[in-house]
Amino acid sequence: MANLSLLTQSHLDAARTSDNGRSAELLLHDGPLRQTVIALVAGTQLAEHNSPSAASLQVLVGRLRVTGVEADALVAGEIALLTHQRHAVLAEEDSVFLLTTVTGVEPAAGPTRAR
Repeated sequence: MANLSLLTQSHLDAARTSDNGRSAELLLHDGPLRQTVIALVAGTQLAEHNSPSAASLQVLVGRLRVTGVEADALVAGEIALLTHQRHAVLAEEDSVFLLTTVTGVEPAAGPTRAR
């Protein structure tokens, strides 16, 4: 079992001392499901990349800007459904997020949001 609070702080510390300003760890891998914790220092960007079949991003700490997402910025406690379009992620503040992806599965007709 992973403790997200401890992982958040340890990856943020690692990102702050890293030459590339980031740190990541694959936490769960079960068939097509993957969950990864990713830390980025302010100003660090994950360059534009393709989205997997299904993905969400939950901000644990900080403030992120994601291209292709409705919100201007995402802050701690917010979760966003990532589109099936190419997108990039920029840390406006030192940030940590949980990326959940499903790979190897054909995308559904369209994403739905639970309320």
